[in-house]
Amino acid sequence: MAASMTERPKTEEFNKKDPALDLSLRPSKFRDFVGQARVKERLELFVEAARGRQDVLDHVLLSGPPGLGKTTLAYILAGAMGVNLRATSGPVIEKPGDLAGLLTSAERGDIIFIDEIHRMQKSVEEYLYSAMEDFVIDIMIDQGPHARSVRLNLPKFTLIGATTRSGLLSAPLRTRFGMNCRLDYYGADDLKAILLRSARILSVDIDDPGAREIAGRARGTPRIANNLLRWVRDFAQVKANNKIVHTIADQALTMLDIDKHGLDEMDKRLLRVIVEKFAGGPVGISSLAVSVGEEPDTLEEVYEPYLIQEGYLKRTPQGRVATDLCYQRLGLKPKNLQERLL
Repeated sequence: MAASMTERPKTEEFNKKDPALDLSLRPSKFRDFVGQARVKERLELFVEAARGRQDVLDHVLLSGPPGLGKTTLAYILAGAMGVNLRATSGPVIEKPGDLAGLLTSAERGDIIFIDEIHRMQKSVEEYLYSAMEDFVIDIMIDQGPHARSVRLNLPKFTLIGATTRSGLLSAPLRTRFGMNCRLDYYGADDLKAILLRSARILSVDIDDPGAREIAGRARGTPRIANNLLRWVRDFAQVKANNKIVHTIADQALTMLDIDKHGLDEMDKRLLRVIVEKFAGGPVGISSLAVSVGEEPDTLEEVYEPYLIQEGYLKRTPQGRVATDLCYQRLGLKPKNLQERLL
């Protein structure tokens, strides 16, 4: 039992969705959605204009790191328009027939939500072009001399695509979205507001300093903040009479090896490898991945965005380079350029 309590979860585990927690904490209306003020304002106007014309919402692309609310916004848009939402993900749609079945089952105005749309097969993606622009889809039937194309008319629908890597989307697909919204990491105040709302829903007793302590270590990500709240709730239940205050939040998160700057064990390991094994860089992502025992994609999508945004790392054409702030956080003295070359 003690071994499982002290087990050290990795950051990507906190970035995974917990369906039960997700459903209970996900806001269903724009007024309950905290943060991303500019994106929210744009989408509210977008919805109001479409409803005023009694028209279907144009296609929307939501991009940004995982856990920031792309899926939540898709459901909020469906609720605001009063339509059904049919959700799937890019890797699940393996052939054009899968896409055709999804699109033909929709009714006018329905929202088709495709998560991780950048991972869709290229052959399937091309069928989306005519579907998004002209609301028709051409399906090939049979093969060889008996092959023929059948055109299916589709009801006017809205496609909402979500992606963590918008650069991997092809230009023809990207330009077919009428609205492109990028979600950024949240500030501590917004995360604190999210945590206080989540605590009310979960009936967790937490004060402002406790919520702020969790918010400061949540890497600017609501999903991580809510998952950390769940952990701190469990810690407080066992060790602090169910009351989350600043000291209890600090003890609970320290037990997870998450420091006051939001850096966990893997973050610090990654920074130490760059500084100690590669003299502060530059070092290529492949070499770095082998050194820390992780996949390059995991480093690029889970760890690097936060470390770069906070100023611990720099990406250069030659590779990753540790900054002076990185040395400072590790309690080391930065090396000058001449020392790095020796």
